[in-house]
Amino acid sequence: MMTINEIQDEIIEEFAGLDDWLDKYQLLIDLGNEQEPLDERYKVESNLIDGCQSRVWLQADYHDGIIDFTAESDALIVKGIVALLIRVLSGHTPDEILDSDLYFIEQIGLKEHLSPTRSNGLLAMVKQMRMYALAFKSKAT
Repeated sequence: MMTINEIQDEIIEEFAGLDDWLDKYQLLIDLGNEQEPLDERYKVESNLIDGCQSRVWLQADYHDGIIDFTAESDALIVKGIVALLIRVLSGHTPDEILDSDLYFIEQIGLKEHLSPTRSNGLLAMVKQMRMYALAFKSKAT
């Protein structure tokens, strides 16, 4: 099992090979398209993330001390961003998620290349994932 930072480094490397932002956007779109579609029963109001311009549903499941995230968005680039966040944070413990520093977002240039509304959406997604981690952590103790 790779650590959160090892996964981040892997993503940074994948994006480092692309000089052009159009290529990076294309990679994001491809990542989004490769993602398993979210089960319809999870596309409920309570799973929608506040603060996202596009609709993003996030489902979190907790078993054996590990959180698994699944999500979907109706916007292609956002779907790719969600796919990256899931790749980094899913399959880890609440503590690992809460202690993580998501430096890959800045390193691959997402911060500077996203519109303010998408940037806010990205922060909202991260916040929601951390909220789930906090909730599952307090349940576990």
